[in-house]
Parts: sequence; structure tokens; C-alpha cells
Amino acid sequence: MKRPTMSDVARLASVSNATVSAVLNDSAAVKDSTRLRVLTAIEQLNYRASPTGSSANTSGSRSLGFLIKEIDNPYYAEVVLGAREVAEQHGYSLFVATSEGEYDSERRAVEQFRGKGIEGLIFAPILHTDTDSSHLFELKRRNYPFVLIEGVSGLRASLIDVDNTDASRDAVQYLIRRGHTRIVHLSGPPYSLHSQERIEGVRRACSSSGILFPDESVIPAGAHLADGYEAGKRYFGACPAESRPTAVTCYNDLVAIGLCRALAELELRVPENVSIIGWDDIVLAAYLPVPLTTVQMPKSTMGAIAAEMLIRQVESHQSLPPQHAVLSATLVERSSVRDVGLPCNKGQSSLDQRRRGVAPGTGAPAVQ
Repeated sequence: MKRPTMSDVARLASVSNATVSAVLNDSAAVKDSTRLRVLTAIEQLNYRASPTGSSANTSGSRSLGFLIKEIDNPYYAEVVLGAREVAEQHGYSLFVATSEGEYDSERRAVEQFRGKGIEGLIFAPILHTDTDSSHLFELKRRNYPFVLIEGVSGLRASLIDVDNTDASRDAVQYLIRRGHTRIVHLSGPPYSLHSQERIEGVRRACSSSGILFPDESVIPAGAHLADGYEAGKRYFGACPAESRPTAVTCYNDLVAIGLCRALAELELRVPENVSIIGWDDIVLAAYLPVPLTTVQMPKSTMGAIAAEMLIRQVESHQSLPPQHAVLSATLVERSSVRDVGLPCNKGQSSLDQRRRGVAPGTGAPAVQ
């Protein structure tokens, strides 16, 4: 089957090619009833407008795009590699860009991908409460194939994600089982819905256990090493020893690593004085002086599934309903968490891991 053309859309909608073009260009001159007929025909035929201009891809090669939010975050590297492997297996090249958490950069990157003939896009959108997400809805209106790795409220689109709230709750319940009742959370950037979901998971775990978790226990941090360092230095530097938290959960592993540096400068030891849980399980987490307990995201699998979803959209000759896949994150136990009230020495971590059937310095099976 050949790809539907603008003429096919015009014929099905009983309008001219010029009217279809006007709808695609969001012209105000088109009546609402006519616009609806054209958009319905576009969806029924799975029509996609070809990119125009000198920047459009004319080489005949096939390509996909991946738009990430933070270039220095190893989490995205593993997701991208998972997507790249699947893309290459199907004969596609994968091009990567970063928005660095800036809305205008995201919007421009989306426009560039479309304009250069990239056939579909995987991305993690910026989700400030005051962000204009109209460019995402525009992709949907133009029937441009894309897959999200973070959901957008009100947008029906294919999505691959993890249940962040449940995984965060499970991580905090693990701390509570080990005797921790004074827990704080170093939160992520406001442009990520995941940040709010992980805070909610902490709240649920504390609430179900009767532990106080006031708003002041959410410490604004971010997504980078420096964010964790600065937030940790500021908070723990001003915190009296008698009320100091015994455990911290962090938005991601980079924040947790930055926190470890801050605590060391404040002469506080991990886990003797403060237990820490990160998030993502980046490769570095297992090689720290005190290996980091962390929530393991199925990063490569997420990228692979996202690429498979996208390629199905790109290659389908008929409209496909949005696909959703929500994966499970699991806790990897290492040495950065200790039991409260028990003596802690250099041999304790290895003994504790052997008790759980885990080789010292390695990740443990998932804790559900």
C-alpha cells in the first residue's frame, strides 16, 4: 500500500487540496465544520504531510529523533542506547538532541526534527505548570508519529513510563522497615512530572506508617550533581544534630552523589550518620566508595519499547490507537542504607548483604 497523499485527504473530506493545506497550516479562514472533516480524514487515512524546504531529508535514508532533557544525565544515555539498537535493527538512524529543561529549546528541537525529515520522535517533555505544551498537541494534530517517556495530561499519545509513585513508596517503606522515621526527600526539577510523582510516593509511605512528613521535609534540589551537593550542604549544614534526618531519598543518583560529597565535607558519614537512596541505578552507583542503594529503572528496555512503538506508527498504513506501557522499577540494595539503632562498622555492610544472599558490592534482587 502506498502512502496517502494530500489529494486522498481532499477527496475523502470533499474539499480542495488548498483547503487541506490551509487546515495543516492552521489558517483561520477555514470553517470549523470543514476543519473537522479534514482532520477526520487525516486520521482515517493516517496521512502525514511531507517536510518542505531545503532542509528536508532527500537522501532516502530513514531516521528517528530522540529529545532528552539533560545531556549530562547517564540515565538518558542508557535509554537512548536501547532505542538506538532497535532503530538500527529496523534500518533507521537515531538522532539525539537535548532541551536542557528549557521550553523554547524543546519547541525549536521538535520543529527542527520535523523540518529535516525525521520520521518520528521519542522524547521526555518539559512539564512546568505554566508551560505552553501547544507544540505537542500540534504534533498530534498533524499526525506526526511520536512516543513520550513521560506523560502529558490531556494528551492521548503513545507512552512508555514507570510507576514512579509506587516505586518511591516501596523505597521509603524499605527505609521504615530498617528503623528510619526521620526521612527527607531531595526533590527534582519542577519541569518533570516524575519529580512530583516521587514526592507523592514518599508521602504515601510515611502516611501509611504513621510517620510525619511535613512540607519542610521536601528539600528542593534538581537533577544534577551540583544540585544535590548544594541542597545537601545548605540543609544539613543548618540542621541540629538532635533533629537531623537519619535517611534521605533523592530524585536521582546524580543528586544522591552530590549529597554524599556535601555530607563528607560536613563530616557526616554514609550510612553511619545518614542513609541515602538514589534513583535510576546509573553505572556509577555501584562503584562509589559506599555503593549506592537505588531504585533501578529499566532504562534500556524503556528505550527499546519506545523505539518499537514509534516504528510501528511510522510504518503503519492505517491509524493506530495510542499504546501505553508502564514498567516496574525495583530497589537495588547496596551499602548506603543501614538499620537504625544497630552498630555500624566496615564489616557490617558486607555481613548485611550476605544475610540477604547478595555478594558484597553488587545489586540485590528486587525488593517489592
